[in-house]
Amino acid sequence: MILLKNATYIDWKSLDFFQGHVLVEPGLNKAITLSTILPQILPGTQVIDCKGKFVTKSFANGHHHVYSALATGMPVPKKIPGNFYEILKYVWWTLDKSLDLETVKYSAYITAIACAKNGVTFAIDHHSSPMAMEGSLQTIADAFNEVGVSHLLSYEISDRDGMDKAKKALDETEGYLKSNQGLVGLHASFTLTQKTLTKATELAAKCNTGVHVHVAEDIYDQEHCYDIHSKRVIERYKDIGILDLKKSILVHCLYLTDAERHLIRESGLYVAQNTESNLNNNVGQFNSCAIGENIMLGTDGMHSDMLRSAKATYFNGQLCDTIDLQEIYHRFRKVHQYIESSQFTGDGQNNLVVLDYRPSTEFGKGNFLGHFLYGIDSTHVQHVIANGKLIVEDRKVTTVNEQEIKEVAKSLSKKLWEKMHLLQF
Repeated sequence: MILLKNATYIDWKSLDFFQGHVLVEPGLNKAITLSTILPQILPGTQVIDCKGKFVTKSFANGHHHVYSALATGMPVPKKIPGNFYEILKYVWWTLDKSLDLETVKYSAYITAIACAKNGVTFAIDHHSSPMAMEGSLQTIADAFNEVGVSHLLSYEISDRDGMDKAKKALDETEGYLKSNQGLVGLHASFTLTQKTLTKATELAAKCNTGVHVHVAEDIYDQEHCYDIHSKRVIERYKDIGILDLKKSILVHCLYLTDAERHLIRESGLYVAQNTESNLNNNVGQFNSCAIGENIMLGTDGMHSDMLRSAKATYFNGQLCDTIDLQEIYHRFRKVHQYIESSQFTGDGQNNLVVLDYRPSTEFGKGNFLGHFLYGIDSTHVQHVIANGKLIVEDRKVTTVNEQEIKEVAKSLSKKLWEKMHLLQF
């Protein structure tokens, strides 16, 4: 048990402020108890004095990429990309082909540590490592479990490396889903044959889960789909049954017609918005018009800081979207609704963050949203509790040796970049 005494607890749904004590039960999807009277402290209870601190539900990431964790600072490719397809070809598809299971493992460690220290206790990840496919999802899961971050993993199935690789990706996915919660990952329409897309959709239905797929991140995805299949991406996915899989996640969704937006809204599926990645790749702007309310935030592997993602989404949205303070908080928290409604575990009440936030102005329910956007950031994350376990204490990860992991990761990143250099055109 963990007792957060003398806390100011902020209900993440109602935004009500409660002054008192928070008793946290350990385990998956366990409860918390709020009390104005200090409860009896049983042997083994971990007590943290939260006087002057704010406690609320921890955060979750709606779309991440573990495989990009060792990319920070890597050399530019030999050929400078001229468009989005070339960014994929010369950078990210070169990187994922250079991964082995060791670099996958340490990429997962680095990602999970970054999530934890930013108050993120649940990550939905979309992985790719074509030359180290077998066992890759379990490798990621083991690293995340060790750090203490819950997860919903998928492997990025694609025909871009041939039908044999696509079959192996389907096999890796099916094997993983036999004993783990997860999704069936798909890259994008323009790298998926009808045969592979059909098999992936059937696998998701068989495993009672959904697909996790990139949708119209660039106009090329739509142009290719229409040229080859005489229909647009969402129409293709509807016809094959993806929109009927209610646990599915549609990622990016930048280039959509009104008809496609209507189909998404009617399906009730969740859209993962990734503002900073879209800006970084210069692919276009997200607009929520007519898509519906099921919009959640991701980082697309850019980083693991959901508070930063929320701020970027709000400010960029002033130029290209209809978004206010209430709406950005709504999108920031929508991922929890997705996890709960899809009956996935690991995001229960006993996932909490303690914020050492000392505002210089009044702070309460009436102006919480203003403080959320303009005041609170990841530097205020002091303690993090995941499934009732303290995984970050005084801004330090308690479950693994962060320094040792980072030293290994630095060494591995050099080797990774060298392999990328050899593969590049």
